[in-house]
Amino acid sequence: MYFDSVLLPDGWAERVRITIHAGRFAAIERDATPRSGEERVAAAVPGMPNVHSHAFQRGMAGFTEFRGPDADNFWSWRTLMYRFVGRMGPEDLEAISAQAFVEMLESGFTRVGEFHYVHHDTSGRPYANPAETTERVAAAAVQSGIALTLLPVFYAHGGFGGALPNEGQRRFLLDVAAFARLFEESHKVISALPDARLGVAPHSLRAVTPEELEQVIALAPGGPIHIHAAEQTGEGEHCIAWSGARPVEWLLDHAALDERWCLVHATHLTDDEVRRLAASGAVAGFCPVTEANLGDGIAPAKPVIAAGGAFGIGTDSNVAIDVSGELRQLEYSQRLRDRARNVITQGAVRSTGRVLFDGAVRGGARSLGMAPAQTGITPGAPADFVSLDPASPALVERRDDALLDSWIFAGGTRCIDGVWRAGVKLVERGRHRARDEIAARFRAALARVLNSSDANRRR
Repeated sequence: MYFDSVLLPDGWAERVRITIHAGRFAAIERDATPRSGEERVAAAVPGMPNVHSHAFQRGMAGFTEFRGPDADNFWSWRTLMYRFVGRMGPEDLEAISAQAFVEMLESGFTRVGEFHYVHHDTSGRPYANPAETTERVAAAAVQSGIALTLLPVFYAHGGFGGALPNEGQRRFLLDVAAFARLFEESHKVISALPDARLGVAPHSLRAVTPEELEQVIALAPGGPIHIHAAEQTGEGEHCIAWSGARPVEWLLDHAALDERWCLVHATHLTDDEVRRLAASGAVAGFCPVTEANLGDGIAPAKPVIAAGGAFGIGTDSNVAIDVSGELRQLEYSQRLRDRARNVITQGAVRSTGRVLFDGAVRGGARSLGMAPAQTGITPGAPADFVSLDPASPALVERRDDALLDSWIFAGGTRCIDGVWRAGVKLVERGRHRARDEIAARFRAALARVLNSSDANRRR
């Protein structure tokens, strides 16, 4: 393939030929001349990792945008989410997940970290096949073509200190022995998927005890470890009441954080926590659109980046799925807090879009189990990339970093022309090749879930 312009690890390059073999970039030739009949791409960037997704929640997007009798926040939203998940069968989970994955690919995500915690049937009983829903997530990844880092979730308690769970959590609950069996089955599931990864996800400090956290981490030596941390102020208050420390402070003191870890959200941090988190090598998994939708707060992205910390972006609740939208919201939240412009840009790189994009690719890939040598458009890495449409009004007469700035801040998803995953073109002219059939199954699933519940009735 011939690229007029492409973002390589060392910067933009023009007139580049890239050879792809067995789903990976095999060779990169600079200052090349196009050949007759060769597929040609005007401008390309690496595919973006999605560090944090609950794919099934795409099915409830928009259904929580009404005010109840009391103040609405994360906790009231969670109650509605429990009602939705309480009526969703395995077939529905697969169909909704496939729809979310298609939309991720169309927006420029090529790998997803699926934080998967729906393990049991609607009554809370284990399925005969303990990996029933895990296999459904994997099937959705295969149908869409997205690369999967599977993060089975350990969830045992309803609050800090081993508090009893509530009824809404019945589909999530496992003890350590049951989780170990699920992890073993999950390994079998992903071994059949191309380029898949497996990690563990202790849900949060409010859902695991310290002893359980240690046991769960030991199941995945060398693999990714993801945990919700410091998403809401109430979580911090409850953690202090339990342990005398804030959630991220407790993890830094007791969990030996390193580059395998992704602290999802990391919204409410002290200056000392920012410094220590950055030094640990752990990735801050920012989910700015969801955090704004839930009213969680503004993540300390500028301080984390200034301290040399790693970060990635995730779609979390999937209320909206858009690479450019997540990056834009991340920067805009910092601007609103600081009442300034181009806040995240640091050092010699003056382009805000470039700083956001490069950082999210590097940190996101690390958090999903990809080595630096497997990241970006480089020989040996998976051939995952996105082509931007130079005819898009937002990209006219743009080159290099101006393409990123204009895509992220002025154009959005409509600037994307094609998306390749493992060298296969899955998205052409902005449309996923299986969009129609996957959307039909999605509509049927929602008809089943919503017509059998009161999820679509405004209270």
